[in-house]
Amino acid sequence: MWEPPEEHPLRRLFAGLAEHAFLSRLGVADPPLIDYLSTLLSRFVHLDAVFRLRGNDGRPLTEVVEMVLEAEQIPAGGRTRREYYRHIGDFALFWTGVYPEALNHPRARYCKDHFVDYTVQGKRGYWLTSRLDEEDHREEAGLFRRLSEQFEVCAIGLREVRREWEEIRPDTLPGTGLIR
Repeated sequence: MWEPPEEHPLRRLFAGLAEHAFLSRLGVADPPLIDYLSTLLSRFVHLDAVFRLRGNDGRPLTEVVEMVLEAEQIPAGGRTRREYYRHIGDFALFWTGVYPEALNHPRARYCKDHFVDYTVQGKRGYWLTSRLDEEDHREEAGLFRRLSEQFEVCAIGLREVRREWEEIRPDTLPGTGLIR
């Protein structure tokens, strides 16, 4: 899974916005959680990362229902199953937090996910991620457990991050070519 380098301007922008939103606005002081969320935002700038899971036929999985069905077919305990559940959590949190209006779009009524509660599936995805190979990923397991338990707070924080990035004017940023 691709992650932008720490010094990448977009990653630094999201890190600053996330830190401000979570610490100042929500009072959440959890640096590993905030770092994970800012990295998630910078990863999901690319649609290939948002829709990185593929079905048996090779096409991208675009709905949580499809992702869960694929994950359930993978043998338990494998790294791939853990990655699927992590992505389900990330995918659900991204849409719930950053673009919740897309989940209520009229076109959404014609897809399988219309009947899916993204919060429930995101919490479940992160919880299962924390449980799979817990011994091998003890530190990460705690992070994914917190993501599951604090899913709603994380979604609110990501909404704050979006609100703040929408208020940024290009002429106030160093290197004004970053956002146009």
